Amino acid sequence: MDQNELKKLVGEKSVEWIKDNMTVGLGTGSTVYYMVEALGRRIKDEGLHITGVTTSNRTAKQAQALGIPLKSVDEVEKIDLTIDGADEISADFQGIKGGGAALLFEKIVATNSDKVIWIVDESKLSQQLGSFPLPVEVIPYGSQKLFAKFEAKGLNPSFRKNDQGGLLLTDSDNYIIDLHLGSIDHPHELAEYLIHQVGVVEHGLFLDMVNTVIVGRQNGPEVLEAR
Repeated sequence: MDQNELKKLVGEKSVEWIKDNMTVGLGTGSTVYYMVEALGRRIKDEGLHITGVTTSNRTAKQAQALGIPLKSVDEVEKIDLTIDGADEISADFQGIKGGGAALLFEKIVATNSDKVIWIVDESKLSQQLGSFPLPVEVIPYGSQKLFAKFEAKGLNPSFRKNDQGGLLLTDSDNYIIDLHLGSIDHPHELAEYLIHQVGVVEHGLFLDMVNTVIVGRQNGPEVLEAR
């Protein structure tokens, strides 16, 4: 099976966790795309009643086209379950997210959820975080100063570009600085440092948030539970 087939498998498997009358956080990314498609089919075929809370404009458009009822995070009392992808997951269930530039909304939804499940193909698993560049969302004003600060600290920053070669804008009209670290020995310390830098809106370290990961493997989806 190719990577897309593995993503489709875990996307379809993950909707088994969604029950009637749940409020469900809908993540962003190529694996979540298949989850949202499968959820749309369940709503149509089974009459499943759910309320979706999306983490990006892209997911919102897809969900609306499938007839999935949506509310914003501020309109719901709580989120029962969020299903999202991840760009890298370490052996101790810590993650890097933000490859799709939706990390801010993704983290807001995740931190307001009773349970979070990540769905990935097996290429996203690693022993230690850092091989995937760490996204940091920053406001445009003063972003060059932050970039210089990250550079001086040896964090190997680069501004995320769009397809036209300009600076990519997030759904909140912010920039992304990607940190090319190779390995992250102390993710909690790095997270603490980054969030205290003035001008940083959010970073892509998603720590201590997830106990369940569904992994697409060649012999089928595997459900990993944190000890």
